[in-house]
Amino acid sequence: MKFVSSSNSAIGGYLQLETPQQKRTWHQGALQYQSARAAFCSLLQSMPNVSRVWMPAYICDSMLSPIKFSGKEFVFFHINEKFDIATKIELEKNDLLLYVNYFGGCEPNIHRILEKYNRQQVIIDCSQAFYAGPYNCLATIYSPRKFFGVPDGGIMFSNREITPVIEQDEDSISRMDHLIARLALSAEMGYASYQRAEASLENCSPKKMSVLTQKLLESIDYLAVQKCRLRNFSILQKALGDKNQLNFDFSTITPLCYPYLPKNLISKNHLAENSVFIPTYWQDALNRNELNEFESTLASRLVAIPCYQGLVESDIEILIEEMNS
Repeated sequence: MKFVSSSNSAIGGYLQLETPQQKRTWHQGALQYQSARAAFCSLLQSMPNVSRVWMPAYICDSMLSPIKFSGKEFVFFHINEKFDIATKIELEKNDLLLYVNYFGGCEPNIHRILEKYNRQQVIIDCSQAFYAGPYNCLATIYSPRKFFGVPDGGIMFSNREITPVIEQDEDSISRMDHLIARLALSAEMGYASYQRAEASLENCSPKKMSVLTQKLLESIDYLAVQKCRLRNFSILQKALGDKNQLNFDFSTITPLCYPYLPKNLISKNHLAENSVFIPTYWQDALNRNELNEFESTLASRLVAIPCYQGLVESDIEILIEEMNS
């Protein structure tokens, strides 16, 4: 007789990677995919009658690829200085509307959108707002790797019945190199691996989240992470808030980063020379020539200051000094 252990693995041999057994997930009961774009693609594939999706012009190309993959059309709308919709939109019967919870600070806008439009036609993209929602609408989509050291993963809640995907992502191991390099060596040593890992997720054909990513997500102390991010964010806001030109209500934000728009341009290349790496949201949007003046300003001048859980107060003080210099 062949025995199978309770962990569904072999007994003996060598030991596995140690992960704390929190056995919790923040978004329990959600559908789990290999990426946020795959979750979006799965939703679109479940709605054959949908022909068009309204998308913010200020968004990355990765969220446009599921629309193209699903054979549907998209049309852009614009946002204003309050990150609210600035385009007159009339949703037709076969339309959907996707709105981004930018930097986790758009809660008031989301509630207005859900009151104005048919909730069953609205998707809220919370890739930048892991701790927000889910909302009572067609779907809320999350990208946990934006907030945690995991190789991939997408999470979705939906009011629509969606047939679960069968095929499981088995490529997570190949996306671990940059996470291990950063832990054991440096961010610089892992950057090329990070780029390869991101490129490997371009295929948005839906798959189930990998076992590896599931186990890593179950090991996270979500409340401790949130506490660290809020602390770091608060220090940055206290030091830089009077110089920040954004009109966010920063008291409600669930921080991905500290979104900082100074009056004067800050050189990201200069910061990188001092090992301070600032992402651009989003260079590909700027290249599409679809942006209004405010959106172009965000894409070219916004400084998304890190406030993630790996930083301590002395790191934040260095960031503040760099911004002020």
